[in-house]
Amino acid sequence: MTLAQPDVTVVIGAYEAMPYLVECLASVEAQTIGPERIEVVAVDDGSTDGTGECLEEFAARAAMPVTVIRQDNSGGPSGPRNVGLSKAAGRYVFFLDADDRLGPEALERMVAMADRNGTDVVLGRVEGVNRKPPQAMWGKTLDRTDVFSSNIKFTLSAQKLFRRSLLDRHGMRFDESLWTGEDALFTMEAYLRADGVSVIADHTCYYLVGRDDGKHVTKTGSYTLRFDSARALMHLIADMVPAGERRDALMHRPFVVTLAPQFGPKYANDSETIRRHKFELAKPLMEEFWTEGVARRLKVEERLRLHLVAEERPELLLPVAEFVKAKQKPAVLLEKRGREAYLAYPHFRDAAAGIPDRVYLASPREARAFPGYREHSPLSVFRRAAGKARRMLKARSAAGGRPRTPGEQAVT
Repeated sequence: MTLAQPDVTVVIGAYEAMPYLVECLASVEAQTIGPERIEVVAVDDGSTDGTGECLEEFAARAAMPVTVIRQDNSGGPSGPRNVGLSKAAGRYVFFLDADDRLGPEALERMVAMADRNGTDVVLGRVEGVNRKPPQAMWGKTLDRTDVFSSNIKFTLSAQKLFRRSLLDRHGMRFDESLWTGEDALFTMEAYLRADGVSVIADHTCYYLVGRDDGKHVTKTGSYTLRFDSARALMHLIADMVPAGERRDALMHRPFVVTLAPQFGPKYANDSETIRRHKFELAKPLMEEFWTEGVARRLKVEERLRLHLVAEERPELLLPVAEFVKAKQKPAVLLEKRGREAYLAYPHFRDAAAGIPDRVYLASPREARAFPGYREHSPLSVFRRAAGKARRMLKARSAAGGRPRTPGEQAVT
């Protein structure tokens, strides 16, 4: 008898995952979708702490089909995920990290969301346990959206539901040459290729667990790995999205999440050798991908730091990094009757530094926090237009029913 295709394959890549793996596997068993609709492919990546044995015990007792693959350590999460993906038979694939866990109804809700809307990727709300997950994308549930119309670009972890036919059609796999940021590359490509993305914001589907031993790949490794990650993601975006506003909107993510932190407080603690090396690594990225469109989307202190990197001004960057590290607050200067807010970070209107005022100009979103700021609202624009129309009508009436020519005085 031919077994029915499972709805979803849960791929678990595991390395030195004890004791967190126990709760992870319990969360899979607790899924309300039903064991006949799930399969698990678990890959032990050369663990020595009993992870492999725990997976085999789970396979022996679980109600759903479980495949356990044990291999030599590959050095990163990409290898195990790719092995698991190659064995997946489900209509959908979900990548579950071995130290995290699923919400009880997660798979049932995500599969139903994808089936109902025909979408290729589903994001389920993430809650942190001793960790702080991204928050910007959980404002409301979205049946169908895309990477340009929402904040989903700020969650590029692999813990999503992916339609397997999308991955197979484009030969998508995790980049095993990257030691960090491999999931960002994979997920961004999926967003860009997807026929729609869904967001479940009203139910926690995933618990991101902070390990007591601090062993998170995103928290470890050389700073050079962050540049590798930023470089790969920027090139992917540039290859798939033509230059312009849409590309700038996506480039905002690697600049602000991956690159800017390398020139923030930690830069103030770096040796002079590392500081020079960071500038060398950043130079080709700034030359190729840094634009005014990207700069406008950043907060002032992020924009200022990256402006100085782009202009190759390390001597000016250090005081800014130290200012940010000390958590100092810049003075706020309101101009144009409160309609422009400038944040006076170091070097503001310093003639010797020569940094343009626009670098210090707060966006409306950032400026709303300051008393006295008057935003250019649609209503104020309408009122200005109406006032201009009234003045023109008055001038026309004073000129005898015709528009006055420049310099012509009204007859009184």
